[in-house]
Amino acid sequence: MSGTGTRERKSVGLGLALVSALAFGGSGVAAKPLIEAGLNPLHVVWLRVAGAALVLLPVAWRHRALPRARPGLLLGYGLFAVAGVQACYFAAISRIPVGVALLVEYLAPALVLGWVRFVQRGRVSRAAALGVVLAVGGLACVVEVWAGLRFDVLGLLLALGAACCQVGYFVLSDHGTEPAGPADPAEEVERAGPGQAPPSPLGVIAYGLLVGAVVLTFVARPWGMDWGVLGGRAEMNGAPVAAFLLLAWIVLLATVVAYAAGVVSVRSLSPQVAVVVACLEAVVATVLAWVLLGEHLSPPQLAGGFVVLVGAFVAQTATPADTGGARTVAEGGTVPLEAREEVPDAP
Repeated sequence: MSGTGTRERKSVGLGLALVSALAFGGSGVAAKPLIEAGLNPLHVVWLRVAGAALVLLPVAWRHRALPRARPGLLLGYGLFAVAGVQACYFAAISRIPVGVALLVEYLAPALVLGWVRFVQRGRVSRAAALGVVLAVGGLACVVEVWAGLRFDVLGLLLALGAACCQVGYFVLSDHGTEPAGPADPAEEVERAGPGQAPPSPLGVIAYGLLVGAVVLTFVARPWGMDWGVLGGRAEMNGAPVAAFLLLAWIVLLATVVAYAAGVVSVRSLSPQVAVVVACLEAVVATVLAWVLLGEHLSPPQLAGGFVVLVGAFVAQTATPADTGGARTVAEGGTVPLEAREEVPDAP
């Protein structure tokens, strides 16, 4: 490929990565007014996941061989990357500010390093450990530990639960996705075997949403939801907004567009660039919550949030230089893996 073509491809990838970060960052801002209007956080999660699953049904049909090829992978994605992350995060923002919840969730890279070091018995560089220290120190400023945990403790625990589910997402992504899938979806069963290419990330996302929707149906019990809220209005920092418009924002922009743009962008960007752009999600969420929801953070909290992002960036980018690389993940970020002489086959 020519230099001009490479530059154009990277420019498109960067633009899509920015779109993904903006879309993901706005999910909590759109969801919180619906929760405050009377919807249970789990019902909002179910609406988001089920709506996105319906939109991506054509993708699931195109990759219909996936359930036979990777049932464990799809089940894990549905339980952790979809149902677990979304349920914990939305429950958290019903109790604590959106920016704080997302910043706590960004402890996931640090937790991934813990998984690598203590579970997979891998090597973690000093720079990566420094990233963990920075992230934890920044979080201490965000929650203002000197004030005796001013924020709701349960809300913080729920946000931490979302971070833990993100760890499962990263670990599964290491084994389950790559920048490009097979040209013919019907070949996925044959190509998903030992030593073969992993399945298409878009297909994994589509089925992960379907699995998540099924799981959340039993957990959220949407038949008991106050459907009338969706026909009314919700307040966004005192301004009335049609509830169905907020739901459309969550389903189409914050889920479908966010995931799709993130997957495509990774094909054009290096892991390092993708990670930097992905970290903007927390910044976007905090700024949008400030502007649209009136959630003001103090200067120490803003400084702590910045330190959390720096720590997350260091934690994600330090290890690949020492271990020889990192695997790309479906949302456009990377997960550092342990040093190893051979890469094991995906399960």
